[in-house]
Amino acid sequence: MKKVKDKNTELHVMDYGSGPAVILMHGWPLSSKSWEYQITHLVNNGYRVIAYDRKGFGQSAAPWDGYSFDELADDLNQLILDLKIDKCTLVGFSMGGGEVIRYLSKYGSKHVSQAVLVSSIIPLVKQHADNPAGVPQKDLDQILQKLKTDRLAFLKDFHQGFYNYTDKNPTVHPAQLDFDFSISSQTAAHATIKAAQSWIDTDFRAECKKIDIPVLIIHGDADQNVPIATAGDQAHQLIKNSIYKVYKKAPHGLNITHKDDLNKDLVEFLGS
Repeated sequence: MKKVKDKNTELHVMDYGSGPAVILMHGWPLSSKSWEYQITHLVNNGYRVIAYDRKGFGQSAAPWDGYSFDELADDLNQLILDLKIDKCTLVGFSMGGGEVIRYLSKYGSKHVSQAVLVSSIIPLVKQHADNPAGVPQKDLDQILQKLKTDRLAFLKDFHQGFYNYTDKNPTVHPAQLDFDFSISSQTAAHATIKAAQSWIDTDFRAECKKIDIPVLIIHGDADQNVPIATAGDQAHQLIKNSIYKVYKKAPHGLNITHKDDLNKDLVEFLGS
């Protein structure tokens, strides 16, 4: 385990294996622990795997401010510099996709050879007149309101939707839901809210058009959290050098429900 400091904010970093570097950025409201199946598989296949907790999440420090995508991209840049990484692959899940795209648009691809977007928020979540498939503002407002007034109850329900879990369709073991809740409930309340505000409000469409490296996009067509029409479908259209894989009947948390498919596709893309 390592600690990387950016503007006096310590980030908790896991750095395993050797070989080509792969940096994993987790989704909201979890931590790097959500990558456990991918970390093991990638290390066993000859990669150096770096997974870190976003500030305010997991075991990283939780400053009051600093949760805009510009500032989160600064954290990623500092990590790359501190670990002296020359060329790497960036892999962003859900909100982590925002850090991938903002880093590339702000710092360029000098240190990055390719990228992967998994169940990503890219290019935008919110519904607009020119993005009718997005999530309505009233639904997003409800999320923020629940986080401010009854955060734990919201998170308890949220993780079921992450996997399209119901009593009649238990897509994961209930222990997975408990595990996720144990992580998200320990995230700093202000970080949970401010990070959510960032992924709700940020539109990456213009930035996507500027990406100049190969990008693998993976999205489930049953994603209830980030609908595929507003995310994967559009991301593939906007990112010129992208490969698009749609997982049939896959929910948002496909890194768990479809881990074997994801692991296979990651290794195949990394070796291409």
